[in-house]
Amino acid sequence: MARRAVLLLAAALALFGASAAEAGTPALVVDAASGRVLYADRATDPWYPASVTKLMTAYVALDLVRQGKFSMNSLLTMSPEATREPPSKMGFKPGTQLTLENALRIIMVKSANDVSMMIGENLAGSVENYAALMNEASRRLGMRESRWYNQNGLPDERQQTSARDMAILARALIHEFPEHEDLFRIGALKLGRKIIRNHNGMLGRYPGADGMKTGFICMGGFNIVATATQNGRRLIAVVMGYPSARERDLRAADLFDHGFASSGWAMQTVDQLPPSPLMSPPNMRSVICGPNKRQPQEDDETAVVAAAPGGNADNPIASLFSPSTFSVASAGAARSLGGRTSLGPRVEFEPVPIWLGATPGTVADEDGKTKAKPVAIAAKPVQSKRVRGRNLEPVAAAASLTPPVAGTNPGEGAAVTTLRSGPSPASRSALSGNLQAKPAADAKPKLGAVGAGAKAKPGHGQIRAKPALPAAALDGVELRRDAKAKPRPVAKPARRPETAASASEKRAAAQ
Repeated sequence: MARRAVLLLAAALALFGASAAEAGTPALVVDAASGRVLYADRATDPWYPASVTKLMTAYVALDLVRQGKFSMNSLLTMSPEATREPPSKMGFKPGTQLTLENALRIIMVKSANDVSMMIGENLAGSVENYAALMNEASRRLGMRESRWYNQNGLPDERQQTSARDMAILARALIHEFPEHEDLFRIGALKLGRKIIRNHNGMLGRYPGADGMKTGFICMGGFNIVATATQNGRRLIAVVMGYPSARERDLRAADLFDHGFASSGWAMQTVDQLPPSPLMSPPNMRSVICGPNKRQPQEDDETAVVAAAPGGNADNPIASLFSPSTFSVASAGAARSLGGRTSLGPRVEFEPVPIWLGATPGTVADEDGKTKAKPVAIAAKPVQSKRVRGRNLEPVAAAASLTPPVAGTNPGEGAAVTTLRSGPSPASRSALSGNLQAKPAADAKPKLGAVGAGAKAKPGHGQIRAKPALPAAALDGVELRRDAKAKPRPVAKPARRPETAASASEKRAAAQ
């Protein structure tokens, strides 16, 4: 009897494994304007959402702004509890402040878990209160499979959604908040010197891709909610549970190709999709992040899946990622897509600037530390000083100042002050009187000065002439000539013209 039960259990597991391999993972593409379903596979199966949760976080925040309870410039403060959230995160210190708009930009691009929790705590008072707002919004939008317990999508076995629900949420964001559509298509952010690139590998690589959000946890695999527009028509694609970011993005591109080639006029709408028989999501941790495996990241391009011990028959979760899942579609022609194998190259985006605080003024460096904006040092006032009737008047530094003297501090250019000397009108009379006045008889002369009634002391104020050498000492002294100095030419005396008498005298002397 026991042997028979074991055989029945093994047959059931093998049957489930085969059906799982045939079914694949959730995939859906919807026309954003009409809500018509252009392709669906396991679209209502419950699944762990990972960071696509942040789309619901953004929806509730934008709804609160629409109600007038907050504005996009409302300041949010980072709590110590939020700083302890695991990566992906910004790593801000407690007390750091962000505007709501910058916080939403960060969670859409960086997918920062600490900033997501910061939004929930500041807008609703606690993570639990904000989760209640998320669940209320889900019921209002008709998202049947969604259950929310946190704002960032970190692992929680109670938190779940479906491809159908995420397509409904994406349509609501597009139609209810068109003025905030840029939040979901930012390619990169710039915070100080740091550039933060978006995890969404569809942006800039698939023609017309313009949003929205990716997500990854070991329990749910790689997920994406993507939008693309071609020829004025916008589609929404949802892919969940893939083993790598590359396979996920290729699947989403394949869905877009199929959707843009379909009219969808006779298809059912997304809210008409039938519910799934599954009550809870499959846990894929052993397949995606099993023992001795590298922990993948949200934008990981490398597949990390390997068959679990015992083969696919004993591990129905591993069967979801068999080669046939990606190459051969089940359910007839409905799952036969183009089989895209590549995307365009990654592109560089012009980063959107963000900042800490209410306005640009402080930035965070790579370590998360803040640096205050430098403030110009004010010049210290210089007081006038009267010196012997001349008034030294301070002249404020201005554009007409002469260049600073070498050796001065260049960092104090704003505080440079020059002094201009000149007699003031008030001191001219005193100056002239001072110059013409005679010294008083009882005035005590300064040290070394020679004046009336003062005796000159040796070495103080006296100018002593050097003694001249006697003439006898100069006899026999040979003046040395500089060897390098050239001798001056000696001018020859002018020749006088000879007369007859002088000529006869020369002849007589010669005889």
